Amino acid sequence: MYRNARELLGLCNEKNVKISEMVMLDEIESNGLSREEILSKLDEILVIMENASSATLYNPVKTLGGLIGGEGKKMMNYLQQNRMITDQWIVKAMARAFVCSEYNASMGRICAAPTAGSCGIIPAAILTYAEKFKLNREEMIAGLLVASGIGKIISINATVSGAEGGCQAECGSAAAMAAAALTEMSGGTAEQSMHAAAIALKNIMGLICDPIGGLVESPCSKRNASGVVNAMISADIALAGVVSIIPFDEVVEAMKNVGTGMHQDFKETARGGIAITRTALALIEKNK
Repeated sequence: MYRNARELLGLCNEKNVKISEMVMLDEIESNGLSREEILSKLDEILVIMENASSATLYNPVKTLGGLIGGEGKKMMNYLQQNRMITDQWIVKAMARAFVCSEYNASMGRICAAPTAGSCGIIPAAILTYAEKFKLNREEMIAGLLVASGIGKIISINATVSGAEGGCQAECGSAAAMAAAALTEMSGGTAEQSMHAAAIALKNIMGLICDPIGGLVESPCSKRNASGVVNAMISADIALAGVVSIIPFDEVVEAMKNVGTGMHQDFKETARGGIAITRTALALIEKNK
């Protein structure tokens, strides 16, 4: 039904519906499922996200590589001190993102949204916003629909794979998906959602994928925490009326081109960037 942002926006305007409803109609047509079946599947995904973003919040677990763990709990402890430079909701969102990353690295059940390495960004964004504004289940699922629509566009026209496009393709895509979702959840227009997605993706254009030891732990978890903040500020920027000078489709194309031109050492191979620092190599040797 749509393959890019231009087509999606055209359909939204033609039918006078939100992105979430247009994505729902596309899912019904593409998969032959009823609205009720799709909503049920999305609710299952939301349950997984809720569990993954809280599972280790107060009881950290050992991850496979032992490189991360307890960051979410530390953020919540920091929140209790009421000395935040930002605010409680940003700190809560970061805590949830950290927890998802930790849970993923300990082989917990997560939703790859769009990947395991970026699994904390969308849950942290949607769940924190929902808590702050007391949204119901239906409103949260609408956010997931928007995020999936943005993810579809990126997947068709570029990539969400770190091995193919670097971390910009993983955490960048997740932040774009979350930013668009937050914008619609806040009452923004379809056009504003696209601006938010474009801004979020541009914010980390060129980010490499350099996991220490090839493990989805560090610096991945911290990029999830910063990724959700990227999504939140990008949504606020768009809702304030600031536009992305470059349309979302062109930003996606640019991301693809940057990923194609990125050296292979910077695409999940653990042969460049943070992964080959002296400390990183010593940690891997120690954990052998």
